[in-house]
Amino acid sequence: MSKPSLGPRRATPGDSSMGGEGCQLGKPGAGLRPCSSVPVCYNHDEPICFGERPPLDTAHPPSHTVPLPTQPPILVETQAALDRLLERLRQAERVGVDTESNGFYAYFERVCLVQLAVDGDDYVVDPLAVPDLSGLGEVFASPHVEKVFHAAEFDLISLKRDYGFRFANLFDTMIAARILGWKRYGLGSILEERFGVHQDKRFQRADWGQRPLTPAHLEYARLDVHYLPALRDLQYEALVRRGRWEKAREAFARLAEVPGEARAFDLEGYLRLPGARDLTPRQLHVLRALYRYRDGEARRLDRAPFRVLPDRTLVALSQACPRDEQDLARIPGLTPHLRRQFGRGLLEVVRQALREELPEPQHGTSGPLDRTVKDRYEALREWRREVARAEGVEPDVVLSNQVLWELAARCPATPEELAQVPGLSPWDRKEYGQDLLTLLRRLR
Repeated sequence: MSKPSLGPRRATPGDSSMGGEGCQLGKPGAGLRPCSSVPVCYNHDEPICFGERPPLDTAHPPSHTVPLPTQPPILVETQAALDRLLERLRQAERVGVDTESNGFYAYFERVCLVQLAVDGDDYVVDPLAVPDLSGLGEVFASPHVEKVFHAAEFDLISLKRDYGFRFANLFDTMIAARILGWKRYGLGSILEERFGVHQDKRFQRADWGQRPLTPAHLEYARLDVHYLPALRDLQYEALVRRGRWEKAREAFARLAEVPGEARAFDLEGYLRLPGARDLTPRQLHVLRALYRYRDGEARRLDRAPFRVLPDRTLVALSQACPRDEQDLARIPGLTPHLRRQFGRGLLEVVRQALREELPEPQHGTSGPLDRTVKDRYEALREWRREVARAEGVEPDVVLSNQVLWELAARCPATPEELAQVPGLSPWDRKEYGQDLLTLLRRLR
């Protein structure tokens, strides 16, 4: 097939940016027909043809049949287009939602796309172009519209951080998959196994803050939401059938309360860099200083820290403790460009760290109570392992490590005390409460 034109072509007045009647191209007033083989992105009332969508892999038939998207993804990049979309979202029973951010490239991460799927149509909202997204916040907070995400935590944190949104009535298909004991619960794996759809993984780490958006980027973004409502339906049926719906519902409610905080600089993160454990105390002190220097430069440049100086280069600098330009030139990974940009700063940081006194090592304390709590925790872990094996799920689906530590520390003796344990939901107490009380009674 010849490559379609990428230039915009005017749609008829009845086929505005909502794209309700499909990809209708041609002269205004002519007898228009759907362009079913060519996906289109609507930019207000101007459709842009993208080219043919790849066929399904018939060698691995899906377990559920859901039609390929028949409508084009709809790019929303004006306030008027978003307002029209909001009218539809407010009337919807459920909406698939996803976001794309630029944290792989920028220090000050921000939401760069919001994808929405409603009644078979897929929308890509451009927050960098639309000035006011508060209407989306109203939909997200509405208890009457179910919002279907996959692995929602990062999306919720990002949307709360950037816009102060609140959320209600959520369904997370990754959480549901884990509660159901699905062995592969990444969205790409689920789409392949359940719907026979293959995602193009080239765009998993795309710079979503770049404009203009390419046709391939938009097609990738729409697939992150298009199948979520259908996936939700089949998971809901399975959760109800297996008596797990209440557990999932409580998990979704907790998810809505995740705090939307900006990423904080981890002062102790240098200790987890590959190779840090092999350093001497003096070298580790140098690494600590270099780690903080890199964060300052990343902030200044608004660049992801690893794109300023790779982790392995920081560790190599700490091992060598360079004192001049010649020493810097021998550091693996420190390219001429990096030496020109950061060389003086790096040498000064190393010199200062070598002059400073080493801090006193901090020793942990351990007492009888700590030993008792740890023993309880290990017994609870063994109990959880057996329950998880019987239920066919991963251990943390039964109860999280944090809940186990709370149980070990508090050692509740009654149902009333059990109800005070943070993170232990009503369903958990009903399902596991008696077993937990019996076990903890033996561990006192």
